[in-house]
Amino acid sequence: MPKAKKLPSGNWRVQVSKSVNGNLVRKSFTDSDKRRAELQALEWQSEIDDYNNLDELTLRKAYSRYIESKKNILSPGTVRVYKNTAKEHLQDIMDVKVTQLTCEMIQRSINQCAALCHPKTVRNVHGLLSAVLKMFRPSFALNTSLPQKKPTELHIPDDDDVKKLMAAVKGTDLEIPVLLAAFGPMRRGEICALTSDDIKGNVISVTKAVVRDGNGKTVVKTPKTSSSYRKIEYPDFVIEKLKKIEGKITNISPEHITRRFKRVLVRNDIEPFRFHDLRHYNVSILHAMNIPDKYIMARGGWRTNYTMNNVYNHTLKSKQSEYNQKAFEHFANLYD
Repeated sequence: MPKAKKLPSGNWRVQVSKSVNGNLVRKSFTDSDKRRAELQALEWQSEIDDYNNLDELTLRKAYSRYIESKKNILSPGTVRVYKNTAKEHLQDIMDVKVTQLTCEMIQRSINQCAALCHPKTVRNVHGLLSAVLKMFRPSFALNTSLPQKKPTELHIPDDDDVKKLMAAVKGTDLEIPVLLAAFGPMRRGEICALTSDDIKGNVISVTKAVVRDGNGKTVVKTPKTSSSYRKIEYPDFVIEKLKKIEGKITNISPEHITRRFKRVLVRNDIEPFRFHDLRHYNVSILHAMNIPDKYIMARGGWRTNYTMNNVYNHTLKSKQSEYNQKAFEHFANLYD
């Protein structure tokens, strides 16, 4: 094991070196704890050994290297999800060498995952596995059967739900987040990152979001896609609520918004739905008003209408009933 030396500051430092692709790479590790500094150096040397010898690379270490290679490209939230996926799923094959993995081993592991998880989760787990193998074993052809997608059953709030909600949160620090989500529509993380500098007249510029990074810390980052950068014009009654605020528009964290939102619904006897479903409400209303998709996409921050049409474009119950009645009247007249 590398040996640490005590510095005048009282900290311990370990200096180690390794050959990488024929080049000598030196690395220094400093910590207030001697043992911890030595373990960090040892771990780095082990990773370099794995890099130099892919034949000895396990799937677990391949995941770690894949995530590390992408950490400055992926969003902090995505890095956190990838790390959690590597810890929680496919554990029966994680310590198998990448070169020894077979399609049968992967299929068995995915089957175990499918017995415990939602089909969407299984597909996400397999997608990350595919990306890792593509990096470290590009010639390997995955041939995995995955569970069928299940249609998502969501309660999309209608106008009555939103009226009750606005009355329930009026005058509280949840009021502004609700207004920004229902009439924007802004995402929870975008709302938490919003400041008074982002507001000009009735237009709000969305340029950042609050997320959890790979270590679980709250950070402000740029939006996850270029289409998420956008300008949203809000009605006067929303802007009036924001005019006297300087600095951060809300001091509530995304997690606290979710928890408090759930409690508000229960206390006011409103059928349960997620805070994020206020975006669904907004899109459904605009669609029911026959507003063009291009306009809705610009407000919501979507590059194409695929996500909007397949996830966000739900039919409101009240509108569905109205359209059903029109159809029934037509059929009744035809039958008579």
